[in-house]
Amino acid sequence: MNVTNTGKVRGDEVAQLYIRDEVSSVTRPIKELRGFRRISLNPGETKTVEFSLGFEELSFLNRDMHKVVEPGTFKIMVGGNSVDLIDTTLTVAEK
Repeated sequence: MNVTNTGKVRGDEVAQLYIRDEVSSVTRPIKELRGFRRISLNPGETKTVEFSLGFEELSFLNRDMHKVVEPGTFKIMVGGNSVDLIDTTLTVAEK
């Protein structure tokens, strides 16, 4: 995700990573905050913010209270707030 300071003064932004498990064996939130990065930018400066997705970011507690990642489709969303997001889809295959 590229973040640009379009203002005339130095500023901070908090890039946020959300996921949505499209189909799950238990009810899950529509958006789950799974990562964030605070960055400082000079006027006109652009920085790239990267997030890594692994077991911890995609896992949840199933009905048996075991931490799991189920196969299926996840919606991955990033942005500066929980409303104005860009998204893509990630498919987790069964082992």
